[in-house]
Amino acid sequence: MAPMITFKRIIRKKSTEQFSSMPYLISLLQCLLSAWYSLPFVSPNNLLVTVISAIGIGLEATYVLIFLIFSPKKGKAKICGYLFVVLSIFSSLALVSILAFHGNKRKLFCGFAFAAACVMMYGSPLSVMRLVIKSKSVEYMPFFLSLSVFINSTSWLIFALLGKDPFIFVPNAAGTILGAAQLILYAVYRDKKEVKKDGINESVDQMRTGKLQDEKIVDIQNENANP
Repeated sequence: MAPMITFKRIIRKKSTEQFSSMPYLISLLQCLLSAWYSLPFVSPNNLLVTVISAIGIGLEATYVLIFLIFSPKKGKAKICGYLFVVLSIFSSLALVSILAFHGNKRKLFCGFAFAAACVMMYGSPLSVMRLVIKSKSVEYMPFFLSLSVFINSTSWLIFALLGKDPFIFVPNAAGTILGAAQLILYAVYRDKKEVKKDGINESVDQMRTGKLQDEKIVDIQNENANP
């Protein structure tokens, strides 16, 4: 639910600006595979994972829909393409797991697919992290989203250790590291945004001042020309 702050801004401005839809598309794939992995005929006794994954599917689908509504035409086409790929991957993996695997082999197959999707989900903000380093601004890397990634992955990491589930442990260990990296980046560049805005405001003030001075000079010249 942490991205709700970001999507409130998107709805208010009616623009996705430079926010990327990729993290939410990959998160949707991860939630779909997570829900599938936790179903009784794949991995028994995972009701908690099923419930959370179902809620996640609803939220991520809503976020993707908002991107589709407020993205430019070119962006909408790209999101539709990515969404088709996400649904195709999930459908293919689900069908293969049912038709080709049984018992423990099905759990292993779905577990590997789920773990790979989790790693992709936690790795998807890398493009945003690159933008932060390049622009020296955290404007497009929301703090609460980064914080929730760190807390979420750390919590699931502990859950996996207690339950001895390697398919939950491995991706969330990676998520903990990447979440910590995002928080470190935020700490480094969080003040740069304000500095950048102050610099822009100062430049605008200088331009306005210069314009007023030029207008005064023109007025004086006109008065001298027409005494």
